[in-house]
Amino acid sequence: MTEAEIIKGCVKKNVRCQRLLFDAHAGRLMTVCLRYACDTPEAEDMLQESFIRIFDAVDQYRFEGPFEGWLKKITVNVCLKILQKKRIKFTETSSLELVATTAEPQAVSSLSESELIKMISALPDGYRIVFNMYVMEGYSHDEIASMLNIETVTSRSQLLKARRLLQKQILLHQKIAI
Repeated sequence: MTEAEIIKGCVKKNVRCQRLLFDAHAGRLMTVCLRYACDTPEAEDMLQESFIRIFDAVDQYRFEGPFEGWLKKITVNVCLKILQKKRIKFTETSSLELVATTAEPQAVSSLSESELIKMISALPDGYRIVFNMYVMEGYSHDEIASMLNIETVTSRSQLLKARRLLQKQILLHQKIAI
């Protein structure tokens, strides 16, 4: 069955097509949820809510652009809604404090993907959300600020702080691994 046939079946609420869609995309969307969640159970809840939203809105997909991108956008929005209910705190920082630092490339290359995901998941909520939206999803700071109802400078500072904290964790990991 082609992706287009599966999508059309989902529009008709065909359970078999919904299962095929879930099986085809749940793994990748779970990875998105894990980046935003604090732990696996929270990510699983986010994934479930995402598929509920996807199945409710699949008739709105216009076959313009990649379907996976459409699914991912819905999933990110669901994750953000769930996290906003938790009343995430974003700390303000003046633009003078925004000075970037760099990690050693060999430190990053010694990490597995799962170790890096764990480090990202351990970031404080505000840091993790902005990091994921900027680095992983490709949103601009202006878009992030608008979506999260924060100032652009707050988005920039949260990203900077997330990067610094990740760098410290990576360097610590490198020292332990040696």
